[in-house]
Amino acid sequence: MSTRKEIVSSFYGQYDEDGRTARSRHGQLEFCTTMTYIHRYAARQSKILEVGAGTGRYSIALAREGMDVTAVELVENNLAVLRENSKGLENIRSYQGDATDLSRFPDNSFDVTLFFGPMYHLYEEGEVNRAIDEAIRVTKPGGVIMFSFISVFAIMYANYFYGNWAAGQEENFTNDYEVKHFKEQLFTGYDVTEFEELFHKKPVEWITTAGVDGLLQPIEKRSDFFLSDEDFKALAEWYLAFSEKRELLGNTNHLLYICRKQK
Repeated sequence: MSTRKEIVSSFYGQYDEDGRTARSRHGQLEFCTTMTYIHRYAARQSKILEVGAGTGRYSIALAREGMDVTAVELVENNLAVLRENSKGLENIRSYQGDATDLSRFPDNSFDVTLFFGPMYHLYEEGEVNRAIDEAIRVTKPGGVIMFSFISVFAIMYANYFYGNWAAGQEENFTNDYEVKHFKEQLFTGYDVTEFEELFHKKPVEWITTAGVDGLLQPIEKRSDFFLSDEDFKALAEWYLAFSEKRELLGNTNHLLYICRKQK
């Protein structure tokens, strides 16, 4: 009977989120690809909101570039690390809060809104729609919103080839192969088209859907995996050239849905 907040807080209380995008090659690829997309739409003077900011990996990087950053994080442990890591930066503010309620912020406040964690942990249709509506509400007309989400197929590929496929299939799909969403999953995945359809009646214009970390997560578990710094640089440039190819999107673990608020 645990609440969503209790389940998510319990997980991140035991997990090193601060080093997630630095300690592995798939995390590094996720970070550099995502930052490239942010830089396409955010000018140095942009006013940025990141909801689900975690320990501040993106928020702090953007603040160091001179952007005006507001970070919102649900989990107290993550927020404490964010605040510690951002000491001395005057252009970043941080709050504890939930993606489904951004009432502390007025309408049309931010040039770019980043939702880089909440959609992994929202399961009920009502909460999903409230979070999307809140992200749109606080963004300025013509502003850009980026929603990160997880491919349900990548969840299967990365986690269920270890003698546990049937259990993973039962957890993530119905008998008719419809995608399941419930809080005990902790991380909920989407079919790419299913996620895009969440926005069809919203006051936004779709820009693109892109993968950010490719097939690296399951491959990196192999004992013979090796990627030098030189090869990683080449891979990052190569992957960015193909990150929006539709036939590859279901295989990548993390994805970005990027849209613009209608004027």
